[in-house]
Amino acid sequence: MAAFQLSSLNQCRMEGAAKLKEISSREEKAKELAQEERGKCEAALKEAEHMRKCAEKESMQRREAEAKAKHDAKEKERLQNALVAPLQQYRKFTWEEIESATSSFSEELKIGMGAYGKVYRCSFHHTVAAVKVLHSKEPRDIKQFKQELDILSKICHPHLLILLGACPDHGCLVYEYMENGSLEDRLLRLHNTQPIPWFERFRIAWEVASALAFLHNSKPEPIIHRDLKPANILLDHNYVSKIGDVGLSTMLHSDITMYKDTAPVGTLCYIDPEYQRTGLISPKSDVYALGMVILQLLTGKPAMALAHLVERAMEEGQLARVLDLGAGNWPVDETEEIAKLGLSCAELRRKDRPCLKDGVLPALERLKEVGERARERALSNPAGSSSHSLPPNHFVCPILKEVMKEPCVAADGYTYEREAIERWLQENEKSPMTNVALSNKNLLPNYTILAAIVEWKSK
Repeated sequence: MAAFQLSSLNQCRMEGAAKLKEISSREEKAKELAQEERGKCEAALKEAEHMRKCAEKESMQRREAEAKAKHDAKEKERLQNALVAPLQQYRKFTWEEIESATSSFSEELKIGMGAYGKVYRCSFHHTVAAVKVLHSKEPRDIKQFKQELDILSKICHPHLLILLGACPDHGCLVYEYMENGSLEDRLLRLHNTQPIPWFERFRIAWEVASALAFLHNSKPEPIIHRDLKPANILLDHNYVSKIGDVGLSTMLHSDITMYKDTAPVGTLCYIDPEYQRTGLISPKSDVYALGMVILQLLTGKPAMALAHLVERAMEEGQLARVLDLGAGNWPVDETEEIAKLGLSCAELRRKDRPCLKDGVLPALERLKEVGERARERALSNPAGSSSHSLPPNHFVCPILKEVMKEPCVAADGYTYEREAIERWLQENEKSPMTNVALSNKNLLPNYTILAAIVEWKSK
Protein backbone atom coordinates (compact mmCIF):
# COMPACT_ATOMS: atom_id res chain seq x y z
CA MET A 1 0.00 0.00 0.00
CA ALA A 2 2.77 2.38 0.95
CA ALA A 3 4.63 1.34 -2.20
CA PHE A 4 1.61 2.12 -4.31
CA GLN A 5 1.25 5.52 -2.72
CA LEU A 6 4.93 6.23 -3.23
CA SER A 7 4.64 5.20 -6.83
CA SER A 8 1.64 7.50 -7.27
CA LEU A 9 3.51 10.39 -5.69
CA ASN A 10 6.47 9.82 -7.98
CA GLN A 11 4.15 9.65 -10.90
CA CYS A 12 2.51 12.93 -9.81
CA ARG A 13 5.91 14.51 -9.24
CA MET A 14 7.09 13.48 -12.67
CA GLU A 15 3.93 14.72 -14.28
CA GLY A 16 4.28 18.02 -12.33
CA ALA A 17 7.89 18.30 -13.43
CA ALA A 18 6.87 17.68 -17.05
CA LYS A 19 4.10 20.26 -16.80
CA LEU A 20 6.49 22.70 -15.13
CA LYS A 21 9.01 22.09 -17.92
CA GLU A 22 6.25 22.56 -20.49
CA ILE A 23 5.15 25.76 -18.76
CA SER A 24 8.77 26.98 -18.63
CA SER A 25 9.16 26.12 -22.32
CA ARG A 26 5.95 28.00 -23.17
CA GLU A 27 7.06 30.88 -21.00
CA GLU A 28 10.42 30.93 -22.79
CA LYS A 29 8.66 30.84 -26.17
CA ALA A 30 6.35 33.60 -25.00
CA LYS A 31 9.38 35.68 -23.98
CA GLU A 32 11.03 35.02 -27.34
CA LEU A 33 7.81 35.89 -29.12
CA ALA A 34 7.45 39.05 -27.04
CA GLN A 35 11.06 39.95 -27.77
CA GLU A 36 10.47 39.33 -31.47
CA GLU A 37 7.31 41.42 -31.40
CA ARG A 38 9.14 44.16 -29.50
CA GLY A 39 11.85 44.15 -32.19
CA LYS A 40 9.21 44.30 -34.91
CA CYS A 41 7.50 47.16 -33.09
CA GLU A 42 10.76 49.08 -32.71
CA ALA A 43 11.56 48.46 -36.39
CA ALA A 44 8.09 49.63 -37.30
CA LEU A 45 8.54 52.76 -35.17
CA LYS A 46 11.92 53.42 -36.77
CA GLU A 47 10.42 52.92 -40.22
CA ALA A 48 7.55 55.24 -39.34
CA GLU A 49 10.01 57.89 -38.06
CA HIS A 50 12.09 57.52 -41.24
CA MET A 51 8.98 57.86 -43.39
CA ARG A 52 7.92 60.93 -41.40
CA LYS A 53 11.32 62.56 -41.90
CA CYS A 54 11.26 61.68 -45.61
CA ALA A 55 7.79 63.18 -45.91
CA GLU A 56 8.91 66.37 -44.12
CA LYS A 57 11.98 66.62 -46.39
CA GLU A 58 9.89 66.10 -49.50
CA SER A 59 7.40 68.71 -48.26
CA MET A 60 10.19 71.20 -47.59
CA GLN A 61 11.75 70.55 -51.01
CA ARG A 62 8.34 71.01 -52.64
CA ARG A 63 7.80 74.32 -50.80
CA GLU A 64 11.29 75.52 -51.79
CA ALA A 65 10.66 74.51 -55.40
CA GLU A 66 7.33 76.33 -55.39
CA ALA A 67 8.92 79.43 -53.84
CA LYS A 68 11.74 79.36 -56.42
CA ALA A 69 9.27 78.93 -59.26
CA LYS A 70 7.23 81.84 -57.91
CA HIS A 71 10.36 84.02 -57.58
CA ASP A 72 11.51 83.08 -61.09
CA ALA A 73 8.08 83.90 -62.48
CA LYS A 74 8.10 87.31 -60.77
CA GLU A 75 11.66 88.03 -61.99
CA LYS A 76 10.69 87.05 -65.53
CA GLU A 77 7.64 89.30 -65.34
CA ARG A 78 9.77 92.16 -63.98
CA LEU A 79 12.29 91.80 -66.80
CA GLN A 80 9.54 91.60 -69.39
CA ASN A 81 7.94 94.73 -67.97
CA ALA A 82 11.31 96.47 -67.99
CA LEU A 83 11.74 95.64 -71.67
CA VAL A 84 8.23 96.69 -72.61
CA ALA A 85 8.00 99.77 -70.37
CA PRO A 86 11.32 100.89 -68.82
CA LEU A 87 11.24 102.30 -65.31
CA GLN A 88 11.09 106.08 -65.05
CA GLN A 89 14.58 107.25 -64.10
CA TYR A 90 13.60 110.51 -62.46
CA ARG A 91 12.36 111.83 -59.16
CA LYS A 92 8.83 113.14 -58.84
CA PHE A 93 8.71 116.61 -57.29
CA THR A 94 5.60 118.14 -55.79
CA TRP A 95 4.26 121.48 -57.00
CA GLU A 96 5.01 122.93 -53.55
CA GLU A 97 8.68 121.90 -53.88
CA ILE A 98 8.91 123.54 -57.31
CA GLU A 99 7.31 126.75 -56.03
CA SER A 100 9.60 126.89 -53.00
CA ALA A 101 12.77 126.24 -55.04
CA THR A 102 11.93 129.00 -57.54
CA SER A 103 10.71 131.51 -54.90
CA SER A 104 7.22 131.29 -56.46
CA PHE A 105 8.73 131.62 -59.97
CA SER A 106 10.57 134.84 -59.25
CA GLU A 107 11.59 136.83 -62.32
CA GLU A 108 14.99 137.27 -60.69
CA LEU A 109 15.58 133.53 -61.03
CA LYS A 110 14.43 133.29 -64.65
CA ILE A 111 17.36 132.33 -66.88
CA GLY A 112 15.65 131.77 -70.22
CA MET A 113 12.82 130.49 -72.34
CA GLY A 114 12.57 126.89 -73.55
CA ALA A 115 10.60 125.53 -76.48
CA TYR A 116 7.38 125.64 -74.50
CA GLY A 117 8.03 127.43 -71.22
CA LYS A 118 10.17 129.55 -68.93
CA VAL A 119 13.36 128.24 -67.34
CA TYR A 120 14.33 129.12 -63.75
CA ARG A 121 17.51 128.65 -61.76
CA CYS A 122 16.76 127.01 -58.41
CA SER A 123 18.12 124.74 -55.70
CA PHE A 124 16.86 121.37 -54.44
CA HIS A 125 18.54 119.98 -51.31
CA HIS A 126 21.61 122.17 -51.85
CA THR A 127 21.89 121.11 -55.50
CA VAL A 128 21.61 123.84 -58.14
CA ALA A 129 19.20 122.90 -60.91
CA ALA A 130 17.15 124.38 -63.75
CA VAL A 131 13.36 124.08 -63.91
CA LYS A 132 11.39 124.42 -67.14
CA VAL A 133 7.70 125.17 -66.59
CA LEU A 134 4.98 124.59 -69.18
CA HIS A 135 3.40 127.96 -69.96
CA SER A 136 0.17 126.71 -71.55
CA LYS A 137 -2.20 123.75 -71.68
CA GLU A 138 -2.28 123.62 -75.47
CA PRO A 139 -2.31 120.02 -76.77
CA ARG A 140 0.84 120.70 -78.80
CA ASP A 141 2.76 121.93 -75.74
CA ILE A 142 1.52 119.06 -73.57
CA LYS A 143 2.62 116.61 -76.27
CA GLN A 144 6.11 118.14 -76.34
CA PHE A 145 6.32 117.98 -72.53
CA LYS A 146 5.35 114.30 -72.46
CA GLN A 147 7.73 113.53 -75.32
CA GLU A 148 10.68 115.14 -73.57
CA LEU A 149 9.83 113.49 -70.25
CA ASP A 150 9.45 110.10 -71.92
CA ILE A 151 12.75 110.30 -73.81
CA LEU A 152 14.98 111.81 -71.12
CA SER A 153 13.65 109.46 -68.43
CA LYS A 154 14.67 106.40 -70.45
CA ILE A 155 18.01 107.30 -72.04
CA CYS A 156 21.33 108.52 -70.70
CA HIS A 157 24.42 109.83 -72.52
CA PRO A 158 27.33 112.04 -71.37
CA HIS A 159 26.32 114.71 -73.89
CA LEU A 160 22.55 114.68 -73.39
CA LEU A 161 21.10 116.95 -70.73
CA ILE A 162 20.37 115.02 -67.52
CA LEU A 163 16.79 115.01 -66.26
CA LEU A 164 16.85 115.16 -62.45
CA GLY A 165 13.10 115.04 -61.90
CA ALA A 166 9.68 116.26 -62.91
CA CYS A 167 6.29 117.36 -61.69
CA PRO A 168 4.12 115.73 -64.40
CA ASP A 169 0.81 117.10 -63.09
CA HIS A 170 1.95 120.70 -63.64
CA GLY A 171 4.26 120.29 -66.63
CA CYS A 172 7.59 120.93 -64.87
CA LEU A 173 10.94 119.39 -65.83
CA VAL A 174 13.99 119.65 -63.54
CA TYR A 175 17.41 119.46 -65.23
CA GLU A 176 21.02 119.67 -64.16
CA TYR A 177 22.19 123.28 -64.15
CA MET A 178 24.59 124.27 -66.95
CA GLU A 179 26.70 127.19 -65.69
CA ASN A 180 27.77 128.55 -69.07
CA GLY A 181 24.32 128.63 -70.63
CA SER A 182 23.73 127.94 -74.31
CA LEU A 183 26.32 127.56 -77.04
CA GLU A 184 24.50 130.31 -78.94
CA ASP A 185 25.02 132.84 -76.14
CA ARG A 186 28.69 131.91 -75.80
CA LEU A 187 29.35 132.14 -79.56
CA LEU A 188 27.69 135.57 -79.62
CA ARG A 189 29.63 136.45 -76.42
CA LEU A 190 26.54 137.59 -74.56
CA HIS A 191 27.43 139.78 -71.54
CA ASN A 192 30.97 140.12 -72.95
CA THR A 193 31.99 136.59 -71.97
CA GLN A 194 35.34 135.16 -73.07
CA PRO A 195 35.42 133.55 -76.55
CA ILE A 196 35.61 129.77 -76.73
CA PRO A 197 39.09 128.63 -77.93
CA TRP A 198 39.17 126.83 -81.28
CA PHE A 199 40.34 123.54 -79.75
CA GLU A 200 37.32 123.52 -77.42
CA ARG A 201 35.08 124.10 -80.46
CA PHE A 202 36.55 121.04 -82.17
CA ARG A 203 35.68 119.01 -79.06
CA ILE A 204 32.15 120.43 -78.84
CA ALA A 205 31.47 119.48 -82.47
CA TRP A 206 32.46 115.88 -81.70
CA GLU A 207 30.39 115.80 -78.49
CA VAL A 208 27.25 116.98 -80.28
CA ALA A 209 27.76 114.48 -83.10
CA SER A 210 28.29 111.61 -80.64
CA ALA A 211 25.05 112.45 -78.81
CA LEU A 212 23.15 112.53 -82.13
CA ALA A 213 24.62 109.18 -83.14
CA PHE A 214 23.49 107.76 -79.80
CA LEU A 215 19.94 109.00 -80.38
CA HIS A 216 19.87 107.66 -83.95
CA ASN A 217 20.97 104.21 -82.74
CA SER A 218 18.86 103.97 -79.59
CA LYS A 219 16.83 100.80 -79.01
CA PRO A 220 14.12 99.75 -79.55
CA GLU A 221 13.25 102.92 -81.49
CA PRO A 222 15.75 105.32 -83.12
CA ILE A 223 15.24 108.98 -82.14
CA ILE A 224 15.54 112.03 -84.42
CA HIS A 225 16.06 115.29 -82.54
CA ARG A 226 14.51 117.60 -85.19
CA ASP A 227 15.48 120.87 -83.43
CA LEU A 228 19.27 120.83 -83.10
CA LYS A 229 20.73 124.34 -82.89
CA PRO A 230 23.24 126.24 -80.69
CA ALA A 231 20.40 127.52 -78.49
CA ASN A 232 19.59 123.89 -77.56
CA ILE A 233 23.21 122.95 -76.85
CA LEU A 234 24.16 123.81 -73.26
CA LEU A 235 27.61 124.16 -71.69
CA ASP A 236 28.66 123.32 -68.14
CA HIS A 237 31.39 125.10 -66.13
CA ASN A 238 34.09 123.24 -68.11
CA TYR A 239 32.43 123.98 -71.45
CA VAL A 240 31.37 120.35 -71.84
CA SER A 241 28.35 120.38 -74.16
CA LYS A 242 25.01 118.62 -73.74
CA ILE A 243 22.02 118.56 -76.07
CA GLY A 244 18.68 119.56 -74.55
CA ASP A 245 15.12 120.32 -75.69
CA VAL A 246 14.12 116.94 -77.13
CA GLY A 247 10.41 117.82 -77.01
CA LEU A 248 10.17 117.90 -80.82
CA SER A 249 11.95 114.58 -81.27
CA THR A 250 10.47 111.75 -83.30
CA MET A 251 10.85 108.03 -82.65
CA LEU A 252 11.16 105.81 -85.72
CA HIS A 253 10.11 102.18 -85.88
CA SER A 254 13.23 100.04 -86.09
CA ASP A 255 12.33 98.74 -89.57
CA ILE A 256 11.98 102.16 -91.26
CA THR A 257 14.47 104.96 -91.98
CA MET A 258 12.08 107.83 -92.73
CA TYR A 259 8.93 109.29 -91.26
CA LYS A 260 6.22 111.30 -93.01
CA ASP A 261 5.38 114.46 -91.07
CA THR A 262 2.45 116.51 -92.31
CA ALA A 263 3.46 119.55 -90.24
CA PRO A 264 7.25 120.11 -90.32
CA VAL A 265 8.67 121.59 -87.13
CA GLY A 266 12.01 123.04 -86.10
CA THR A 267 13.89 126.32 -86.43
CA LEU A 268 14.49 128.21 -89.66
CA CYS A 269 18.04 127.82 -91.04
CA TYR A 270 18.43 124.46 -89.25
CA ILE A 271 15.51 122.59 -90.87
CA ASP A 272 16.47 120.04 -93.52
CA PRO A 273 15.45 121.57 -96.92
CA GLU A 274 14.15 118.20 -98.16
CA TYR A 275 12.15 117.84 -94.95
CA GLN A 276 10.53 121.23 -95.65
CA ARG A 277 9.80 120.24 -99.24
CA THR A 278 8.59 116.65 -98.81
CA GLY A 279 7.71 116.31 -95.12
CA LEU A 280 10.00 113.28 -94.89
CA ILE A 281 12.10 113.25 -91.72
CA SER A 282 15.17 111.02 -91.31
CA PRO A 283 18.44 110.90 -89.32
CA LYS A 284 20.03 112.85 -92.21
CA SER A 285 17.80 115.77 -91.16
CA ASP A 286 19.79 116.03 -87.92
CA VAL A 287 23.00 115.78 -89.95
CA TYR A 288 21.96 118.95 -91.82
CA ALA A 289 21.46 120.82 -88.54
CA LEU A 290 24.81 119.49 -87.27
CA GLY A 291 26.48 120.95 -90.36
CA MET A 292 25.05 124.38 -89.56
CA VAL A 293 26.22 124.08 -85.94
CA ILE A 294 29.76 123.20 -87.10
CA LEU A 295 29.84 126.26 -89.39
CA GLN A 296 28.70 128.46 -86.49
CA LEU A 297 31.41 127.01 -84.25
CA LEU A 298 33.94 128.06 -86.88
CA THR A 299 32.61 131.55 -87.55
CA GLY A 300 30.64 132.61 -84.49
CA LYS A 301 28.09 134.08 -86.93
CA PRO A 302 24.28 133.64 -87.17
CA ALA A 303 23.08 130.74 -89.32
CA MET A 304 21.27 132.79 -91.98
CA ALA A 305 23.07 132.28 -95.36
CA LEU A 306 26.11 131.00 -93.45
CA ALA A 307 26.72 127.94 -95.64
CA HIS A 308 26.89 130.17 -98.73
CA LEU A 309 29.28 132.57 -96.96
CA VAL A 310 31.69 129.79 -95.90
CA GLU A 311 31.51 128.01 -99.26
CA ARG A 312 32.33 131.21 -101.14
CA ALA A 313 35.21 132.02 -98.77
CA MET A 314 36.69 128.55 -99.35
CA GLU A 315 36.36 128.85 -103.12
CA GLU A 316 38.29 132.12 -102.95
CA GLY A 317 40.89 130.66 -100.59
CA GLN A 318 39.83 133.16 -97.91
CA LEU A 319 38.43 130.90 -95.17
CA ALA A 320 40.38 132.81 -92.50
CA ARG A 321 38.34 135.89 -93.41
CA VAL A 322 35.12 134.39 -92.01
CA LEU A 323 36.57 132.55 -88.97
CA ASP A 324 35.94 133.76 -85.42
CA LEU A 325 39.32 135.32 -84.65
CA GLY A 326 38.54 135.48 -80.95
CA ALA A 327 39.03 131.71 -80.81
CA GLY A 328 42.78 132.04 -81.35
CA ASN A 329 45.03 130.97 -84.23
CA TRP A 330 43.09 128.31 -86.11
CA PRO A 331 45.23 125.47 -87.58
CA VAL A 332 44.91 125.88 -91.36
CA ASP A 333 44.61 122.28 -92.59
CA GLU A 334 42.37 121.00 -89.79
CA THR A 335 40.11 124.06 -89.99
CA GLU A 336 39.65 123.60 -93.73
CA GLU A 337 38.86 119.94 -93.13
CA ILE A 338 36.17 120.65 -90.52
CA ALA A 339 34.74 123.45 -92.69
CA LYS A 340 34.41 121.02 -95.63
CA LEU A 341 32.79 118.50 -93.28
CA GLY A 342 30.29 121.11 -92.09
CA LEU A 343 29.42 122.08 -95.67
CA SER A 344 28.99 118.43 -96.69
CA CYS A 345 26.60 117.89 -93.77
CA ALA A 346 24.62 120.98 -94.84
CA GLU A 347 24.13 119.81 -98.45
CA LEU A 348 20.63 120.55 -99.77
CA ARG A 349 19.99 116.99 -100.91
CA ARG A 350 19.79 114.27 -98.28
CA LYS A 351 21.69 111.74 -100.37
CA ASP A 352 24.70 114.09 -100.65
CA ARG A 353 25.20 114.28 -96.88
CA PRO A 354 27.69 111.92 -95.19
CA CYS A 355 26.71 109.12 -92.82
CA LEU A 356 26.92 110.38 -89.25
CA LYS A 357 28.29 107.18 -87.74
CA ASP A 358 30.77 106.18 -90.44
CA GLY A 359 31.61 109.49 -92.12
CA VAL A 360 31.21 112.35 -89.64
CA LEU A 361 32.09 110.92 -86.22
CA PRO A 362 35.50 109.41 -87.13
CA ALA A 363 36.62 112.69 -88.74
CA LEU A 364 35.45 114.79 -85.79
CA GLU A 365 37.07 112.43 -83.31
CA ARG A 366 40.43 112.80 -85.07
CA LEU A 367 40.06 116.60 -85.13
CA LYS A 368 39.09 116.55 -81.46
CA GLU A 369 42.35 114.76 -80.67
CA VAL A 370 44.26 117.44 -82.58
CA GLY A 371 42.50 120.05 -80.44
CA GLU A 372 43.26 118.17 -77.22
CA ARG A 373 46.98 118.11 -78.02
CA ALA A 374 46.89 121.84 -78.76
CA ARG A 375 45.08 122.46 -75.48
CA GLU A 376 47.70 120.51 -73.53
CA ARG A 377 50.47 122.51 -75.17
CA ALA A 378 48.65 125.76 -74.37
CA LEU A 379 48.29 124.82 -70.71
CA SER A 380 51.85 123.52 -70.34
CA ASN A 381 53.45 126.48 -72.12
CA PRO A 382 51.08 129.45 -72.13
CA ALA A 383 53.82 132.00 -72.79
CA GLY A 384 55.02 130.24 -75.94
CA SER A 385 51.61 129.13 -77.16
CA SER A 386 49.69 130.88 -79.87
CA SER A 387 46.67 130.72 -77.59
CA HIS A 388 48.36 132.24 -74.51
CA SER A 389 45.89 135.15 -74.69
CA LEU A 390 43.12 132.71 -73.77
CA PRO A 391 43.61 131.77 -70.10
CA PRO A 392 41.32 129.21 -68.45
CA ASN A 393 37.88 130.79 -68.03
CA HIS A 394 37.83 130.36 -64.25
CA PHE A 395 40.98 132.54 -64.02
CA VAL A 396 39.10 135.50 -65.52
CA CYS A 397 37.05 137.94 -63.44
CA PRO A 398 33.45 137.97 -64.74
CA ILE A 399 33.32 141.76 -64.24
CA LEU A 400 36.72 142.96 -65.50
CA LYS A 401 37.21 140.16 -68.08
CA GLU A 402 40.86 139.97 -66.98
CA VAL A 403 42.95 137.39 -65.15
CA MET A 404 42.42 137.96 -61.44
CA LYS A 405 45.16 139.13 -59.07
CA GLU A 406 43.20 138.82 -55.81
CA PRO A 407 40.32 136.36 -56.41
CA CYS A 408 37.51 136.38 -53.84
CA VAL A 409 34.31 134.37 -53.51
CA ALA A 410 31.07 136.35 -53.07
CA ALA A 411 27.79 135.17 -51.52
CA ASP A 412 26.53 133.97 -54.94
CA GLY A 413 29.33 131.39 -55.08
CA TYR A 414 31.20 133.05 -57.97
CA THR A 415 34.81 134.24 -57.83
CA TYR A 416 35.68 137.87 -58.70
CA GLU A 417 38.63 140.26 -58.56
CA ARG A 418 38.36 141.77 -55.07
CA GLU A 419 38.55 145.41 -56.21
CA ALA A 420 35.95 144.87 -58.94
CA ILE A 421 33.37 143.11 -56.75
CA GLU A 422 33.86 145.63 -53.93
CA ARG A 423 33.05 148.48 -56.34
CA TRP A 424 30.05 146.52 -57.59
CA LEU A 425 28.71 145.93 -54.08
CA GLN A 426 28.90 149.62 -53.26
CA GLU A 427 26.13 150.28 -55.78
CA ASN A 428 24.32 146.93 -56.13
CA GLU A 429 22.56 144.44 -53.88
CA LYS A 430 22.33 141.68 -56.52
CA SER A 431 24.80 139.23 -58.01
CA PRO A 432 26.44 140.45 -61.26
CA MET A 433 26.16 136.87 -62.60
CA THR A 434 22.69 135.71 -61.56
CA ASN A 435 20.93 139.02 -60.89
CA VAL A 436 19.64 137.49 -57.64
CA ALA A 437 19.76 139.40 -54.36
CA LEU A 438 22.88 138.53 -52.34
CA SER A 439 22.35 137.22 -48.82
CA ASN A 440 25.39 139.20 -47.60
CA LYS A 441 28.35 141.23 -48.87
CA ASN A 442 31.08 139.12 -47.31
CA LEU A 443 34.08 138.20 -49.47
CA LEU A 444 36.30 135.16 -48.90
CA PRO A 445 39.76 134.85 -50.50
CA ASN A 446 39.90 132.02 -53.05
CA TYR A 447 43.39 130.69 -52.37
CA THR A 448 42.87 127.66 -54.62
CA ILE A 449 42.27 129.81 -57.72
CA LEU A 450 45.05 132.19 -56.68
CA ALA A 451 47.58 129.33 -56.45
CA ALA A 452 46.47 128.02 -59.85
CA ILE A 453 46.83 131.49 -61.41
CA VAL A 454 50.29 131.96 -59.91
CA GLU A 455 51.39 128.56 -61.26
CA TRP A 456 49.91 129.34 -64.68
CA LYS A 457 51.71 132.70 -64.84
CA SER A 458 55.00 131.17 -63.67
CA LYS A 459 55.03 128.80 -66.65
